[in-house]
Amino acid sequence: MSSSQPVSPAEEAAAVIAAVLRDLRTGEHRGVVVDSPPGAGKSTLVVRAAGELAGAGAPLMIVAQTNEQVDDLIERLGTRSPEVGVGRLSAVDYERTDRVKNHPNCRVAAKVGDLGTPAVTIGTAAKWATVTEGSWPWAIVDEAYQMRSDALLRVAPRFERALFVGDPGQLDPFSTVEVDRWIGLSWDPMQSAVAVLLRHNPDLPVHRLPVSWRLPASAAPVVARAFYPFTGFRSGTGPADRRLLFEQPAASDLDEVLDTAAETGWGLRRLPARFTVRTDAEAAESCARLATRALARGGVATSESGSGPLTAERIAIGAAHRDQAAAIRSYLPPEAAGITVDTANRLQGREYDLTVVLHPLSGRRDATAFHLESGRLCVLTSRHRHACVVVARSGIAELLDAHPSTEPVHLNVPVKFPDGWEANQSMLAHLHRTSPTGNCR
Repeated sequence: MSSSQPVSPAEEAAAVIAAVLRDLRTGEHRGVVVDSPPGAGKSTLVVRAAGELAGAGAPLMIVAQTNEQVDDLIERLGTRSPEVGVGRLSAVDYERTDRVKNHPNCRVAAKVGDLGTPAVTIGTAAKWATVTEGSWPWAIVDEAYQMRSDALLRVAPRFERALFVGDPGQLDPFSTVEVDRWIGLSWDPMQSAVAVLLRHNPDLPVHRLPVSWRLPASAAPVVARAFYPFTGFRSGTGPADRRLLFEQPAASDLDEVLDTAAETGWGLRRLPARFTVRTDAEAAESCARLATRALARGGVATSESGSGPLTAERIAIGAAHRDQAAAIRSYLPPEAAGITVDTANRLQGREYDLTVVLHPLSGRRDATAFHLESGRLCVLTSRHRHACVVVARSGIAELLDAHPSTEPVHLNVPVKFPDGWEANQSMLAHLHRTSPTGNCR
Protein backbone atom coordinates (compact mmCIF):
# COMPACT_ATOMS: atom_id res chain seq x y z
CA MET A 1 0.00 0.00 0.00
CA SER A 2 1.31 3.46 -0.88
CA SER A 3 2.32 5.61 2.07
CA SER A 4 0.10 8.37 0.68
CA GLN A 5 -3.02 6.26 1.05
CA PRO A 6 -4.77 6.67 4.41
CA VAL A 7 -5.13 3.58 6.55
CA SER A 8 -8.76 2.63 7.14
CA PRO A 9 -10.03 2.26 10.72
CA ALA A 10 -10.52 -1.47 10.19
CA GLU A 11 -6.95 -1.91 8.95
CA GLU A 12 -5.51 0.14 11.80
CA ALA A 13 -7.46 -1.81 14.43
CA ALA A 14 -6.60 -5.15 12.81
CA ALA A 15 -2.87 -4.31 12.91
CA VAL A 16 -3.00 -3.63 16.66
CA ILE A 17 -5.03 -6.77 17.38
CA ALA A 18 -2.57 -8.85 15.35
CA ALA A 19 0.31 -7.40 17.38
CA VAL A 20 -1.50 -8.24 20.64
CA LEU A 21 -2.13 -11.84 19.59
CA ARG A 22 1.45 -12.16 18.37
CA ASP A 23 2.76 -11.01 21.76
CA LEU A 24 0.49 -13.53 23.47
CA ARG A 25 1.69 -16.44 21.34
CA THR A 26 5.39 -15.68 21.02
CA GLY A 27 6.31 -13.02 23.57
CA GLU A 28 8.48 -13.76 26.58
CA HIS A 29 6.68 -11.34 28.88
CA ARG A 30 4.45 -12.64 31.65
CA GLY A 31 1.80 -10.11 30.80
CA VAL A 32 0.40 -8.03 27.95
CA VAL A 33 -1.65 -4.86 28.54
CA VAL A 34 -4.24 -3.55 26.08
CA ASP A 35 -5.73 -0.08 26.60
CA SER A 36 -9.14 0.36 25.02
CA PRO A 37 -11.17 3.54 24.50
CA PRO A 38 -14.99 3.33 24.73
CA GLY A 39 -16.50 0.90 22.23
CA ALA A 40 -13.18 -0.17 20.71
CA GLY A 41 -14.03 -3.87 20.59
CA LYS A 42 -12.47 -4.79 23.92
CA SER A 43 -14.87 -7.68 24.55
CA THR A 44 -14.40 -8.84 20.97
CA LEU A 45 -10.63 -8.97 21.55
CA VAL A 46 -11.11 -10.91 24.80
CA VAL A 47 -13.36 -13.46 23.10
CA ARG A 48 -11.06 -13.81 20.10
CA ALA A 49 -7.96 -14.25 22.28
CA ALA A 50 -9.78 -16.80 24.43
CA GLY A 51 -10.86 -18.76 21.38
CA GLU A 52 -7.37 -18.81 19.88
CA LEU A 53 -5.64 -19.80 23.13
CA ALA A 54 -8.21 -22.50 23.85
CA GLY A 55 -8.04 -23.72 20.26
CA ALA A 56 -4.28 -24.13 20.62
CA GLY A 57 -4.83 -26.46 23.56
CA ALA A 58 -3.94 -24.00 26.32
CA PRO A 59 -6.64 -23.97 29.04
CA LEU A 60 -7.22 -20.52 30.41
CA MET A 61 -9.06 -18.62 33.08
CA ILE A 62 -10.97 -15.39 32.47
CA VAL A 63 -11.41 -12.87 35.27
CA ALA A 64 -14.19 -10.29 34.92
CA GLN A 65 -15.37 -7.76 37.48
CA THR A 66 -19.14 -8.29 37.61
CA ASN A 67 -21.57 -11.13 36.96
CA GLU A 68 -23.05 -9.11 34.09
CA GLN A 69 -19.66 -8.99 32.41
CA VAL A 70 -19.17 -12.73 32.95
CA ASP A 71 -22.52 -13.65 31.41
CA ASP A 72 -21.96 -11.26 28.51
CA LEU A 73 -18.59 -12.86 27.74
CA ILE A 74 -20.12 -16.34 27.92
CA GLU A 75 -22.74 -15.30 25.37
CA ARG A 76 -20.06 -13.92 23.07
CA LEU A 77 -17.91 -17.03 23.49
CA GLY A 78 -20.89 -19.19 22.57
CA THR A 79 -21.49 -17.17 19.42
CA ARG A 80 -17.89 -17.10 18.23
CA SER A 81 -16.55 -20.46 19.45
CA PRO A 82 -19.50 -22.71 20.35
CA GLU A 83 -17.30 -25.80 20.29
CA VAL A 84 -15.09 -24.50 23.12
CA GLY A 85 -16.14 -25.81 26.52
CA VAL A 86 -16.78 -23.11 29.14
CA GLY A 87 -16.96 -23.49 32.91
CA ARG A 88 -18.83 -20.73 34.74
CA LEU A 89 -17.71 -20.25 38.36
CA SER A 90 -20.60 -18.88 40.38
CA ALA A 91 -22.10 -18.49 43.81
CA VAL A 92 -24.14 -21.36 45.20
CA ASP A 93 -27.40 -19.44 44.73
CA TYR A 94 -26.58 -18.20 41.21
CA GLU A 95 -29.42 -18.58 38.71
CA ARG A 96 -28.44 -19.01 35.10
CA THR A 97 -29.35 -16.18 32.80
CA ASP A 98 -30.61 -16.78 29.28
CA ARG A 99 -27.18 -15.81 27.95
CA VAL A 100 -25.60 -18.68 29.88
CA LYS A 101 -28.41 -21.13 29.07
CA ASN A 102 -28.04 -20.43 25.37
CA HIS A 103 -24.35 -21.38 25.32
CA PRO A 104 -24.22 -24.86 23.77
CA ASN A 105 -21.28 -26.06 25.86
CA CYS A 106 -21.31 -24.26 29.23
CA ARG A 107 -21.29 -25.83 32.68
CA VAL A 108 -22.02 -23.91 35.88
CA ALA A 109 -20.70 -24.78 39.35
CA ALA A 110 -19.57 -23.14 42.57
CA LYS A 111 -16.28 -25.08 42.70
CA VAL A 112 -13.56 -25.56 40.11
CA GLY A 113 -13.54 -29.30 40.68
CA ASP A 114 -17.21 -29.57 39.72
CA LEU A 115 -16.68 -27.98 36.31
CA GLY A 116 -14.74 -30.87 34.83
CA THR A 117 -11.91 -29.78 32.53
CA PRO A 118 -13.27 -26.97 30.34
CA ALA A 119 -11.00 -25.14 27.96
CA VAL A 120 -12.16 -21.82 29.45
CA THR A 121 -13.01 -21.23 33.11
CA ILE A 122 -14.62 -17.86 33.79
CA GLY A 123 -15.78 -16.03 36.91
CA THR A 124 -15.67 -12.72 38.74
CA ALA A 125 -12.54 -11.53 40.52
CA ALA A 126 -14.36 -11.95 43.84
CA LYS A 127 -15.17 -15.58 43.02
CA TRP A 128 -11.66 -16.35 41.78
CA ALA A 129 -10.29 -15.01 45.07
CA THR A 130 -11.97 -17.96 46.82
CA VAL A 131 -10.30 -20.56 44.57
CA THR A 132 -7.43 -22.28 46.36
CA GLU A 133 -6.65 -25.12 43.97
CA GLY A 134 -5.60 -25.41 40.36
CA SER A 135 -3.49 -23.31 38.03
CA TRP A 136 -3.77 -22.24 34.39
CA PRO A 137 -1.07 -21.36 31.87
CA TRP A 138 -3.11 -18.38 30.70
CA ALA A 139 -5.44 -15.79 32.17
CA ILE A 140 -7.39 -12.94 30.60
CA VAL A 141 -8.37 -10.10 32.93
CA ASP A 142 -11.29 -8.12 31.49
CA GLU A 143 -11.98 -4.53 32.62
CA ALA A 144 -8.58 -4.60 34.33
CA TYR A 145 -8.70 -0.89 35.19
CA GLN A 146 -11.82 -1.52 37.29
CA MET A 147 -9.99 -4.22 39.26
CA ARG A 148 -8.30 -3.25 42.50
CA SER A 149 -4.66 -4.27 42.83
CA ASP A 150 -5.33 -6.33 45.97
CA ALA A 151 -7.87 -8.37 43.98
CA LEU A 152 -5.19 -9.10 41.38
CA LEU A 153 -2.79 -10.17 44.13
CA ARG A 154 -5.31 -12.75 45.34
CA VAL A 155 -5.78 -14.38 41.93
CA ALA A 156 -2.24 -14.04 40.54
CA PRO A 157 -1.05 -17.43 41.94
CA ARG A 158 -3.59 -19.16 39.70
CA PHE A 159 -1.96 -18.27 36.33
CA GLU A 160 1.42 -18.10 34.63
CA ARG A 161 0.86 -15.47 31.91
CA ALA A 162 -1.98 -12.98 31.40
CA LEU A 163 -3.65 -10.54 29.03
CA PHE A 164 -4.98 -7.42 30.76
CA VAL A 165 -7.64 -5.51 28.84
CA GLY A 166 -9.43 -2.36 30.01
CA ASP A 167 -10.31 1.30 29.52
CA PRO A 168 -7.89 3.68 31.30
CA GLY A 169 -10.19 6.67 30.87
CA GLN A 170 -13.18 5.40 32.83
CA LEU A 171 -14.00 4.87 36.48
CA ASP A 172 -11.24 3.80 38.84
CA PRO A 173 -11.73 1.20 41.59
CA PHE A 174 -13.44 2.63 44.65
CA SER A 175 -13.87 1.74 48.31
CA THR A 176 -16.33 2.63 51.07
CA VAL A 177 -13.60 2.57 53.75
CA GLU A 178 -10.76 4.97 54.48
CA VAL A 179 -7.64 4.12 52.50
CA ASP A 180 -5.29 6.96 53.47
CA ARG A 181 -2.88 4.57 55.19
CA TRP A 182 -1.86 3.05 51.84
CA ILE A 183 -1.63 6.21 49.73
CA GLY A 184 1.77 6.50 48.06
CA LEU A 185 2.76 2.88 48.59
CA SER A 186 3.57 0.90 45.46
CA TRP A 187 1.09 -1.78 46.58
CA ASP A 188 -1.74 0.65 47.36
CA PRO A 189 -4.82 -1.59 47.00
CA MET A 190 -6.90 1.27 45.64
CA GLN A 191 -4.78 1.57 42.53
CA SER A 192 -6.05 -0.32 39.54
CA ALA A 193 -4.60 -3.73 38.78
CA VAL A 194 -2.93 -2.33 35.65
CA ALA A 195 -1.38 0.64 37.47
CA VAL A 196 0.33 -1.57 40.06
CA LEU A 197 1.27 -4.16 37.44
CA LEU A 198 3.08 -1.57 35.32
CA ARG A 199 4.77 0.08 38.31
CA HIS A 200 6.39 -3.23 39.21
CA ASN A 201 6.82 -4.45 35.62
CA PRO A 202 7.56 -1.38 33.48
CA ASP A 203 8.86 -3.51 30.60
CA LEU A 204 5.52 -5.18 29.86
CA PRO A 205 4.24 -4.47 26.33
CA VAL A 206 1.31 -2.05 26.22
CA HIS A 207 -0.93 -1.90 23.14
CA ARG A 208 -3.67 0.66 22.48
CA LEU A 209 -6.77 -0.03 20.42
CA PRO A 210 -7.01 2.96 18.07
CA VAL A 211 -10.65 2.91 16.92
CA SER A 212 -14.01 3.28 18.65
CA TRP A 213 -16.75 1.39 16.83
CA ARG A 214 -19.43 2.72 19.18
CA LEU A 215 -18.87 6.46 19.21
CA PRO A 216 -19.86 8.29 16.00
CA ALA A 217 -17.61 10.68 14.15
CA SER A 218 -19.24 13.57 16.03
CA ALA A 219 -18.26 12.14 19.42
CA ALA A 220 -14.93 10.32 19.11
CA PRO A 221 -12.71 13.45 18.77
CA VAL A 222 -14.61 15.23 21.56
CA VAL A 223 -14.28 12.34 24.01
CA ALA A 224 -10.68 11.68 22.99
CA ARG A 225 -9.69 15.32 23.50
CA ALA A 226 -11.36 15.55 26.92
CA PHE A 227 -10.48 12.17 28.43
CA TYR A 228 -7.66 10.62 26.36
CA PRO A 229 -5.41 13.64 25.63
CA PHE A 230 -2.18 11.67 25.25
CA THR A 231 -3.32 8.59 23.36
CA GLY A 232 -6.39 9.55 21.37
CA PHE A 233 -8.46 7.41 19.05
CA ARG A 234 -10.79 7.84 16.10
CA SER A 235 -14.26 6.71 15.14
CA GLY A 236 -14.71 3.66 12.96
CA THR A 237 -17.44 5.50 11.04
CA GLY A 238 -17.54 8.66 8.99
CA PRO A 239 -19.72 11.79 9.39
CA ALA A 240 -22.35 10.50 6.94
CA ASP A 241 -22.50 6.90 8.15
CA ARG A 242 -25.00 7.45 10.96
CA ARG A 243 -28.22 9.45 11.13
CA LEU A 244 -30.88 9.96 13.78
CA LEU A 245 -34.14 11.40 12.44
CA PHE A 246 -37.43 12.14 14.19
CA GLU A 247 -40.66 11.57 12.29
CA GLN A 248 -42.61 14.20 14.24
CA PRO A 249 -41.56 17.83 13.69
CA ALA A 250 -40.28 20.03 16.49
CA ALA A 251 -42.98 21.58 18.64
CA SER A 252 -41.19 22.73 21.80
CA ASP A 253 -37.86 23.75 23.26
CA LEU A 254 -37.29 20.10 24.19
CA ASP A 255 -37.55 19.20 20.52
CA GLU A 256 -35.04 21.89 19.58
CA VAL A 257 -32.46 20.32 21.89
CA LEU A 258 -33.20 16.85 20.55
CA ASP A 259 -32.95 18.06 16.95
CA THR A 260 -29.61 19.72 17.69
CA ALA A 261 -28.36 16.47 19.20
CA ALA A 262 -29.60 14.47 16.22
CA GLU A 263 -27.84 16.85 13.81
CA THR A 264 -24.55 17.45 15.65
CA GLY A 265 -24.33 14.44 17.97
CA TRP A 266 -24.56 16.65 21.08
CA GLY A 267 -27.27 18.63 22.84
CA LEU A 268 -27.25 20.81 25.95
CA ARG A 269 -30.39 21.45 27.97
CA ARG A 270 -29.61 24.47 30.13
CA LEU A 271 -31.59 25.08 33.29
CA PRO A 272 -31.45 28.35 35.25
CA ALA A 273 -28.46 28.76 37.55
CA ARG A 274 -29.39 27.71 41.07
CA PHE A 275 -27.97 25.81 44.03
CA THR A 276 -30.10 22.72 44.60
CA VAL A 277 -30.29 19.57 46.67
CA ARG A 278 -28.72 16.54 45.05
CA THR A 279 -32.04 15.19 43.81
CA ASP A 280 -32.88 18.32 41.85
CA ALA A 281 -36.53 17.76 40.92
CA GLU A 282 -36.48 20.16 37.96
CA ALA A 283 -33.36 18.58 36.47
CA ALA A 284 -34.66 15.05 37.08
CA GLU A 285 -37.95 15.88 35.39
CA SER A 286 -36.14 17.52 32.48
CA CYS A 287 -34.08 14.35 31.90
CA ALA A 288 -37.23 12.20 31.94
CA ARG A 289 -39.14 14.55 29.64
CA LEU A 290 -36.32 14.65 27.09
CA ALA A 291 -36.07 10.86 26.91
CA THR A 292 -39.85 10.45 26.81
CA ARG A 293 -40.20 13.06 24.08
CA ALA A 294 -37.48 11.40 21.99
CA LEU A 295 -39.39 8.14 22.27
CA ALA A 296 -42.73 9.77 21.39
CA ARG A 297 -41.39 11.51 18.27
CA GLY A 298 -40.74 8.20 16.50
CA GLY A 299 -37.01 8.38 15.99
CA VAL A 300 -35.25 6.25 13.38
CA ALA A 301 -31.57 5.39 13.82
CA THR A 302 -29.58 4.57 10.71
CA SER A 303 -26.04 3.24 10.86
CA GLU A 304 -23.58 0.99 9.07
CA SER A 305 -25.40 -2.00 10.58
CA GLY A 306 -28.83 -0.97 9.23
CA SER A 307 -31.86 1.07 10.30
CA GLY A 308 -34.25 0.63 13.18
CA PRO A 309 -36.71 2.52 15.36
CA LEU A 310 -35.51 4.39 18.43
CA THR A 311 -37.18 2.15 21.01
CA ALA A 312 -37.15 2.58 24.77
CA GLU A 313 -34.48 -0.13 25.07
CA ARG A 314 -32.14 1.98 22.93
CA ILE A 315 -32.38 5.06 25.20
CA ALA A 316 -30.58 5.55 28.50
CA ILE A 317 -30.47 8.26 31.16
CA GLY A 318 -27.33 8.50 33.27
CA ALA A 319 -26.66 10.23 36.59
CA ALA A 320 -23.96 10.29 39.26
CA HIS A 321 -26.02 9.01 42.21
CA ARG A 322 -28.59 6.29 42.78
CA ASP A 323 -31.07 8.68 44.39
CA GLN A 324 -30.85 10.91 41.30
CA ALA A 325 -31.56 7.90 39.09
CA ALA A 326 -34.54 6.98 41.29
CA ALA A 327 -35.89 10.53 41.05
CA ILE A 328 -35.58 10.51 37.25
CA ARG A 329 -37.25 7.12 37.07
CA SER A 330 -40.22 8.42 39.05
CA TYR A 331 -40.93 11.00 36.32
CA LEU A 332 -41.04 8.48 33.47
CA PRO A 333 -44.57 7.67 32.26
CA PRO A 334 -45.61 4.02 31.83
CA GLU A 335 -45.00 4.06 28.08
CA ALA A 336 -41.33 4.96 28.75
CA ALA A 337 -40.73 2.33 31.43
CA GLY A 338 -38.30 0.46 29.17
CA ILE A 339 -35.82 3.36 29.17
CA THR A 340 -32.68 2.52 31.17
CA VAL A 341 -31.99 4.88 34.08
CA ASP A 342 -28.85 4.21 36.09
CA THR A 343 -25.59 5.52 37.52
CA ALA A 344 -22.31 5.78 35.66
CA ASN A 345 -20.92 2.79 37.56
CA ARG A 346 -23.70 0.52 36.30
CA LEU A 347 -23.82 1.98 32.77
CA GLN A 348 -20.12 1.31 32.22
CA GLY A 349 -19.63 -1.09 29.32
CA ARG A 350 -23.13 -0.63 27.87
CA GLU A 351 -24.24 1.26 24.75
CA TYR A 352 -27.39 2.92 23.42
CA ASP A 353 -28.48 4.94 20.42
CA LEU A 354 -29.42 8.03 22.47
CA THR A 355 -28.34 9.00 25.97
CA VAL A 356 -29.48 11.75 28.30
CA VAL A 357 -26.98 12.76 30.99
CA LEU A 358 -27.55 14.69 34.20
CA HIS A 359 -24.25 16.52 34.63
CA PRO A 360 -22.55 15.55 37.93
CA LEU A 361 -21.85 19.21 38.78
CA SER A 362 -25.31 20.58 37.98
CA GLY A 363 -26.70 22.73 40.79
CA ARG A 364 -23.80 22.11 43.16
CA ARG A 365 -22.20 24.63 45.50
CA ASP A 366 -18.85 22.83 45.46
CA ALA A 367 -16.76 20.65 43.19
CA THR A 368 -15.78 17.54 45.14
CA ALA A 369 -13.36 14.88 43.95
CA PHE A 370 -16.27 12.46 43.42
CA HIS A 371 -18.18 14.82 41.14
CA LEU A 372 -15.04 15.97 39.34
CA GLU A 373 -13.69 12.51 38.58
CA SER A 374 -13.04 12.52 34.87
CA GLY A 375 -13.90 8.83 34.55
CA ARG A 376 -17.48 9.43 35.73
CA LEU A 377 -18.17 12.07 33.08
CA CYS A 378 -16.33 9.95 30.52
CA VAL A 379 -18.65 6.99 31.12
CA LEU A 380 -21.76 9.14 30.99
CA THR A 381 -20.82 10.87 27.74
CA SER A 382 -19.51 7.83 25.85
CA ARG A 383 -22.43 5.37 25.89
CA HIS A 384 -24.09 6.55 22.68
CA ARG A 385 -23.97 5.48 19.05
CA HIS A 386 -25.81 8.52 17.69
CA ALA A 387 -26.40 11.38 20.13
CA CYS A 388 -25.95 12.53 23.72
CA VAL A 389 -27.98 15.25 25.48
CA VAL A 390 -26.55 16.79 28.65
CA VAL A 391 -28.89 18.38 31.20
CA ALA A 392 -27.17 20.94 33.41
CA ARG A 393 -27.87 24.12 35.31
CA SER A 394 -25.96 27.16 34.17
CA GLY A 395 -22.94 28.15 36.22
CA ILE A 396 -20.80 25.00 36.07
CA ALA A 397 -17.90 26.80 34.39
CA GLU A 398 -18.00 29.47 37.08
CA LEU A 399 -18.14 26.76 39.74
CA LEU A 400 -15.01 25.17 38.33
CA ASP A 401 -13.20 28.51 38.28
CA ALA A 402 -14.23 29.32 41.85
CA HIS A 403 -13.29 25.95 43.34
CA PRO A 404 -9.71 24.97 42.51
CA SER A 405 -8.55 21.60 43.68
CA THR A 406 -8.27 21.21 47.45
CA GLU A 407 -7.26 17.56 47.35
CA PRO A 408 -3.93 16.93 49.13
CA VAL A 409 -0.89 16.06 47.05
CA HIS A 410 0.79 12.79 48.05
CA LEU A 411 4.33 11.65 47.39
CA ASN A 412 4.86 8.65 45.12
CA VAL A 413 1.31 8.83 43.73
CA PRO A 414 1.29 8.95 39.91
CA VAL A 415 -0.51 11.99 38.57
CA LYS A 416 -3.79 10.99 36.96
CA PHE A 417 -4.59 12.39 33.55
CA PRO A 418 -6.75 13.98 32.47
CA ASP A 419 -7.41 16.39 35.29
CA GLY A 420 -11.09 16.57 36.24
CA TRP A 421 -11.19 20.34 35.84
CA GLU A 422 -9.69 20.24 32.38
CA ALA A 423 -11.93 17.37 31.22
CA ASN A 424 -15.07 19.15 32.42
CA GLN A 425 -14.09 22.45 30.83
CA SER A 426 -13.29 20.70 27.54
CA MET A 427 -16.70 19.01 27.44
CA LEU A 428 -18.55 22.18 28.46
CA ALA A 429 -16.78 24.23 25.80
CA HIS A 430 -17.85 21.80 23.08
CA LEU A 431 -21.44 21.62 24.35
CA HIS A 432 -21.73 25.40 24.32
CA ARG A 433 -20.38 25.53 20.76
CA THR A 434 -22.79 22.93 19.42
CA SER A 435 -25.81 24.06 21.46
CA PRO A 436 -25.73 27.86 21.59
CA THR A 437 -29.43 27.73 22.47
CA GLY A 438 -31.21 25.14 24.57
CA ASN A 439 -32.18 27.28 27.55
CA CYS A 440 -35.26 26.30 29.48
CA ARG A 441 -38.02 28.70 28.54
